[in-house]
Order: sequence, then C-alpha cells, then structure tokens
Amino acid sequence: MPQMLALVILVLILYIGDVVAVRTKAWVPSVFVCAVLFLIGYWTFFPTDIVAVAGVPPVVATMMMYLLITNMGTLLSLQELKNQWKTIVIALSGVLGIIAILFTIGTLIFDFKTVVVAIPPLVGGIVSALIMSEGAKEAGLASLSVFAIVIYVMQGFAGYPITSIVLKKEGKRLLEKYRSGELTIKDAKNGVEVEKEQELKLFKYLPEKYNTEYFKFFRLAVVGYLAYLVSTLLAPFVTVNALVLCLLFGIIAKSVGFLEKQPLQKANGFGFSIMALMLFIFDGLQKATPSMMLEILYPLIVCIILAVIGMYIFSFIIGKILKVSKEMAFAVSLTALYGFPADYIITNEVIKSLTNDEKEKEVLTSHMLPPMLVGGFITVTIVSVVLAGIFVGFL
Repeated sequence: MPQMLALVILVLILYIGDVVAVRTKAWVPSVFVCAVLFLIGYWTFFPTDIVAVAGVPPVVATMMMYLLITNMGTLLSLQELKNQWKTIVIALSGVLGIIAILFTIGTLIFDFKTVVVAIPPLVGGIVSALIMSEGAKEAGLASLSVFAIVIYVMQGFAGYPITSIVLKKEGKRLLEKYRSGELTIKDAKNGVEVEKEQELKLFKYLPEKYNTEYFKFFRLAVVGYLAYLVSTLLAPFVTVNALVLCLLFGIIAKSVGFLEKQPLQKANGFGFSIMALMLFIFDGLQKATPSMMLEILYPLIVCIILAVIGMYIFSFIIGKILKVSKEMAFAVSLTALYGFPADYIITNEVIKSLTNDEKEKEVLTSHMLPPMLVGGFITVTIVSVVLAGIFVGFL
C-alpha cells in the first residue's frame, strides 16, 4: 500500500471518529468508532504495518510520547490544585477504589497480570494505555497488550451515562438550593483560577522573535531527554519509567521558567502529535483476532464494572468525610474513565439540560465544572501515568 494512501485512510478513520463523537455529543466515543474501523480494516484489507507505512513507526510514536507528556506537565497549576484539594482527595480515593477492588475481587476472578494491565488504562487515557500495551507486548503477552487498548477504548461507555445521571441529580439539588436562596455563584478563588501566564523566567531577556517554534520544540526535547537520562541513571537502583519523569520534569520546567504553559500547542505541534499517538494506539489492534476479542470481552466487562463499584464506594466514604455530596463525589471519581474533554462536554450538556436561565447556568457551572476538570486532570493526566510507570514493572 502506498504511504499516502495509508495516511489518507488512517486520518479519515480518525475524522469519522470525531464526527460521530460530535454528532452524538460524545456519548459514542471517537476512540470506540476508530477502534471498530481499525479492527474491520485489519480483519479485511489493511496490511499489519499500515501505521508504520503511513509514517508513524514506533520510534516516532515514542518521540511524541516524550513531547506530549512533558507538555502535559506544564498544565499543572499548583494554585488550582490547592484551591481544589477536596476534589483531589476524592479523585484519588476513586483511583484507590479501583485498585483496591481489582486487587481483591479482581484477582480472585482473573490472573494477576490481567488486573495489573487493566488498572492504569481504567484510571487514565491514551498514555497509560500505551505504556501498559507496550509493556505487555514486550513481556510477550499479546492478548493483554490488546486488552489495555480495548479498555481505554471502551471505558467511556460506562463513564459517560453514569456521570450524566449523577451530575443531573447534583444539578437539581444545587438548583433547589439556589432557588431557595441557599446558594450563590462560587467565587473564582474557590474554583479553578485562570492563572496569569508566567513569562519564561529563564529567558526573560530573550526577544520574543527568537522564541520560535523550533526553540519551543528544543526546550521540550531537552526536558524529555533529561527525564530519559535520569531514568537511565536510576535504573541500576530503582526502575522509574522515563515517561513518568517527563511529567514531573515538565512541572518543574514550567515552575522554574524553562518551559511556558502548553509549549507544544504554541509550537503548533500538538495536533500532529496527538494524531501520531492515536494512530500508534490503534496499531496495537493489529494482532487482535476475532477470537482474541471474544476472549478479552469477559475480563473487560467485569473489570469496568468492578472499577465503577470501587470508585463509588471509596468516593462515597471520602465525600461523606469531606462533606461533599455523594453525587458530586462519584462524578469526580468517574472522570478517571474519560478525562478531558469529555468531563467538560458532559458537565456542560447536563447544565444545559437542567435550565435555560443564564444565571442558573452560571451558578451550576461555578459549582460543578471546576471539580470535574480538576478531577479529570488529576486522574487521567497525573495519577494514571504514574501508575502505569509503576505497574508496567510487574509484567
């Protein structure tokens, strides 16, 4: 197959996924649509190396992961996290619930490695799924390599409707309180603050015209390389995944002024990076035979159900302690199943469905959106990558 034809087909699949997600207001996740189309392709006319043929071999995907995760680290605003400490505790409790229930009940039903592979993708997104998928592949666990990707693809089906239901309950409760005069718009300092963009402290004397796209890529690459270097140096003593260090080093680089916030977006490289990484994720389905898909269907469904139960129990308990409603606590913990932008879309859709009054919408948004965004950020962006870095060592 010619390279450009392969690229056209693959990007078309990604686009179809986007269209379906937009049309269904994200109730049918784009990743699910793409995964189905990729499977059909692999089972019919796709060459097994179609992603590499299109121009995204593993080395390119690895480069993108380094850049993307370092970029993710720059999103962290310590002030936002400080303001939303209750949300963070609840989100972490939900993750703990997933781990606890899968390592207890899950290991009674499935083998240890199945549970290990399942947890990081359940807690996170594309990066953690990819880390576990690649780890399983290197360990010679072909079906578990596919399992990690399929969990990432399917978990939204549990997360979206349940979140929508509990947020509607929470929204109705808040509206009642607002209409009875017990509730006001949450002050910005209690919600997610939009932090004033910091200048590059280490390059404050550098004229803006020299802060080119290449300079942004260069700085991202330097931070990524430092993460790799430290991971290699630590290897004789302790195994720390370089991608986990990318996240940490991204946070540090932003705080010291070596990187700005979202340098990859500002270098106009984010869209291409995500495209390459998404294609590489679906490349993991090339070994997924119909019989293998049937084989992993049972653990897939059970793991997702157990994860949701674990999240509910733990978030309910912590929510009670922190005096957060059980609906809001559960919704926050559920963000682990999808993250941004689904958390933003679902919350806004729920708010729109509850009221047409702009003032009421504003009140609901101020109370519901910040914790949902922070919850998704904590679980999907940070915790899942750290967990994947740890759990991949168990394979």
